[in-house]
Amino acid sequence: MGAVASLALLLPLLSAGPSATAGQPVTGSLQAEFAAAAKRYDVPPSVLLAVAYMQSRWDGHGGAPSVSGGYGPMHLTDARTALTRAPHHSHGAEDARGDEARGPKYGTEAPLPEASELPPRLRTLERAAAVSGIAAEELRTSRAANIRGGAALLAAAQRQLGRPASADPSAWFGAVARYSGADDTATARTYANDVFDVIRTGQRRVTDSGQVVSLPPDPDVVVDPGQVAALGLRMADRGRSECPVTVACEWIPAPYEEFGDGDYGNHDKANRPVSQSIRYIVVHDTEATWESTLKLVQDPRYVSWQYSLRSSDGHVAQHLPLKDVGWHAGNWFVNAKSVGLEHEGFLVSPDAWYTEAMYRASARLVRYLAKRYDIPLDRQHILGHDNVPGTVPATIRGMHTDPGPFWDWDHYFHLLGRPFTPAAGPDSAVVTIRPDYVRHRPVYTSCLKPGDTCAPHGSGAVRLHSAPDASSPLVKDVGLSPGGSPATNGVNDTGARASTGQQYAVAERRGDWTAIWYLGQKAWFHNPRSAPTAVGARGWVLTSKEGLAVVPVYGRAYPEAAAYPPVVPVQAIVPLPYTLAAGQSYVVGDRTPGEYFYAPVYDTTGHAVVRGKELYYEIQFGHRVAFVKASDVTVSRV
Repeated sequence: MGAVASLALLLPLLSAGPSATAGQPVTGSLQAEFAAAAKRYDVPPSVLLAVAYMQSRWDGHGGAPSVSGGYGPMHLTDARTALTRAPHHSHGAEDARGDEARGPKYGTEAPLPEASELPPRLRTLERAAAVSGIAAEELRTSRAANIRGGAALLAAAQRQLGRPASADPSAWFGAVARYSGADDTATARTYANDVFDVIRTGQRRVTDSGQVVSLPPDPDVVVDPGQVAALGLRMADRGRSECPVTVACEWIPAPYEEFGDGDYGNHDKANRPVSQSIRYIVVHDTEATWESTLKLVQDPRYVSWQYSLRSSDGHVAQHLPLKDVGWHAGNWFVNAKSVGLEHEGFLVSPDAWYTEAMYRASARLVRYLAKRYDIPLDRQHILGHDNVPGTVPATIRGMHTDPGPFWDWDHYFHLLGRPFTPAAGPDSAVVTIRPDYVRHRPVYTSCLKPGDTCAPHGSGAVRLHSAPDASSPLVKDVGLSPGGSPATNGVNDTGARASTGQQYAVAERRGDWTAIWYLGQKAWFHNPRSAPTAVGARGWVLTSKEGLAVVPVYGRAYPEAAAYPPVVPVQAIVPLPYTLAAGQSYVVGDRTPGEYFYAPVYDTTGHAVVRGKELYYEIQFGHRVAFVKASDVTVSRV
């Protein structure tokens, strides 16, 4: 997931509009462009603004395309060049199961679809060109043209439904549902409901072009869900799906199949949470189109995850019962205790922004899962795949790096109802990373090809230096670079990166710089009080027990040898090539007994959960979490 080598063709990088970093927010041409387009095509301004908010939150992203090939504030899609030859689980060295006790698992290649095979939802830009008369290139490159093209699509949808161009927003519910591109009734209705919720509550924000856009609330607007019936869409089969009623969900099962000679796929049967608790939710991106993703997860020789989410409209497909274990995170301990969510997208293709529709659907699903399994809504339990640790030293370099530095964790946690607010003053012993996503634009490289500079883009990740000076080398990650070279600015290099919501113990402060304990060293990030990139926090931290110079750090929390019954092979407890030295502190995320889910064969009668007496703490050790034995550390509240 997220390897630049997996991208066969990339969308062109374009530019439009002033930078949000150029000065103070202003009310400018963007609001006027929405008003002009609404007037030109007789679309209620609130409808046009709300649809654009659901697609892009009114951002233009410098003219670069979204993860599903959508351009501009209206997310007009032209995904012909946003295709990938290799899906996320077939690049790099990571075995998605993360269990070296079994033989290697190799994924299959997804076929590269022809442009004509792409569904209509990935070709809305060509339809906008047809109904508006605006050239496709202008729809991609001009923000004003893009907004006019979106308005023209809404007007065309209204005409197709045989409805007048009414000034009443409620008359446009069906047209909004059509704009979603959804092919099933539930998803189209859910999308339209979200748009009208934006109209009812209103929105105001500073966009990535530095302009203020406002949509006043209209709490009295009504909806007519019956308008969706006229679209003639299919009824999705919810089947055995386990989804909240607030998301449009269908059941597309992953197969459980035996191949002979002990080989089988593509997941493991289990009995969670009776057998093991579910403590993590892992956020991935697919690095493949929706259609390719569904083909892959239905391939018994491939790997698996619990849910897939579609970018254009937030549609959800469930593939595994939640009681079963998917092969998705590259760490067997995490797999056995997690739910995997795959979001349609391409990490570095090349701007990597995700639609509001998908963010909202994902947040609803995560809230439901967190409540069902009592999973804390924090960054120690809601992980990106790039936060999952390698299991042993040999697997660290192959771990995947999605959803990457462009996933908006701050916005995501606002949608989850758990925003990252200050819990302590500016001199606190713990900090929560929280840069301003839109204005914080660190330079990344290797999006298009190795060494090239990526397009400027908002990011929730701060860069970590070896000294309080931007010209100093980045810190070292000896797991990624055994020779001791500093980390790089590469978009897939997580060695010197701390992300929004992650919490770290403060090691030192000097002027505008803050040092945190990170991978066994002091790591400095720019954190001026005038524009802070972190906020004060409180929490539990741990240090090495008195008398211990260093404490081993692990990528999984496995039981001690004495805990294994004779029929289950003892799994080695192998430390990672990092150490927690005396005097260092790390934030505690969870406390767990050592556990190992033994499921090496298709026949489930021999499956077992081994649970030991040795206790572990999960800690925020670097960009990825890690584990230490409770017997090696002392825990305190700060």
